[in-house]
Amino acid sequence: MNSNRRKFIKNSSLFLLGSSSSFLFPAELLASIRKRVGANDQINMGLIGCNGMGFSNLLSLLKISEVSVIALCDVDENVLGRRTSELEKAGINKPKWYKDYRELLEDKDIDFVVIGTPDHWHCLQLTDALAAGKDVYCEKPIANSMQECELMLNTVEKSERIVQIGQWQRSQPHFVDAINFVHSGKLGEIRLAKAWAYQGWMKPVPILPDEKAPAGVDYDMWLGPAPKRAFNTNRFHFNFRWFWDYAGGLMTDWGVHLIDYALYGMKAGTPKSVMAIGGKFAYPNDASETPDSLQAVFEYDDFSILWEHATGIDGGNYGRNHGIAFIGNNGTLVLDRSGWEVIPENEFQGWGKEGIPRMEALPLQQNQGSGLDLHTKNFIEAVKSRNTMNLNAPIKVGYDAAMVSHMGNVAYKSGNRVYWDANSGRFTDQTANEIMMASYNNGWKLPQ
Repeated sequence: MNSNRRKFIKNSSLFLLGSSSSFLFPAELLASIRKRVGANDQINMGLIGCNGMGFSNLLSLLKISEVSVIALCDVDENVLGRRTSELEKAGINKPKWYKDYRELLEDKDIDFVVIGTPDHWHCLQLTDALAAGKDVYCEKPIANSMQECELMLNTVEKSERIVQIGQWQRSQPHFVDAINFVHSGKLGEIRLAKAWAYQGWMKPVPILPDEKAPAGVDYDMWLGPAPKRAFNTNRFHFNFRWFWDYAGGLMTDWGVHLIDYALYGMKAGTPKSVMAIGGKFAYPNDASETPDSLQAVFEYDDFSILWEHATGIDGGNYGRNHGIAFIGNNGTLVLDRSGWEVIPENEFQGWGKEGIPRMEALPLQQNQGSGLDLHTKNFIEAVKSRNTMNLNAPIKVGYDAAMVSHMGNVAYKSGNRVYWDANSGRFTDQTANEIMMASYNNGWKLPQ
């Protein structure tokens, strides 16, 4: 290896260790990281859904030498070819290819699967994987409806398989440190927690005509249980997030990550009631369906949680385009992917007089290490130990965050303040109860 190559690897590795974005990890660097492992020590995996976070999860897992990828599944042969080429650069043999995930699950050599498909597929694929005896690392949100969330929670809890949800911030050290500070009581009584995502990079989704699916794409399999529609580029791959058939917009995309930590800090589950208001205010005439601007308020007994998102602008709370804030009587802790800090509240001393801080300020405690890499490592350790108690993001964590996020969308769609009956697991509003249910099409059936 020449000196320039060694320098490139060293600098790239240092960058990735110091950021939360191992998502950008070059596949070719794996060859320098992975060590030879005996066949008896290998843990074989299959990847279902090879674009976006699915492949990022795979690269993170392959930094663990015991993990071997032996199968890839995607409805798009173009994606399969591109990802295989990237893996071969790392010296990894071509995995078996599948277009139908059910055929992959029949492979007895696979120990666990990563589910990186669009949200509307998660429930079927996770429950089928458990039935096939596989452990699962499933992307968030766990499902595209509240009904599916309930079904998945019950199914996982009755199984003996290891299931980790891809809410990797649960493994990010500075996030954990921040919540420990919140739980210390130093902030005083916390009456309000805020979570927000202001996404300036998001531009209008252009209106495009329907067309024939690209060569190599099994579009019917991509749709699966979603309603039958003609192929449209807008609804395929990344942009599926902005259409109700497949996902819940920013509320269940960024919202799941950030609301998760609001719930974690407040030791909260489902709220008593939810209100939401918003719409397509930034790009009223683009092709997307989900709101580009939204505020949702979740009511609990002695505090509330406020969610807000906006596309096309970055001017979020406390000068951050995303984050969580815990607002206490003594001070406010502000947390995002770069770090966390504490801003003290001042005791009022009279008009025109300088207030006295109720607690010490704490400067920015910066992010250290890769949350995704720590998260996948935590999953593999649990796979080896068979101890679900060691998981940083078990199914209940994914369930709580997804349920609350979906509640925000239910309130938005219904146009009402909706009240949740925890005993019955239903809303008191019939319209809201209809919205929370899953709708399966094209011969696919909701798992029982």
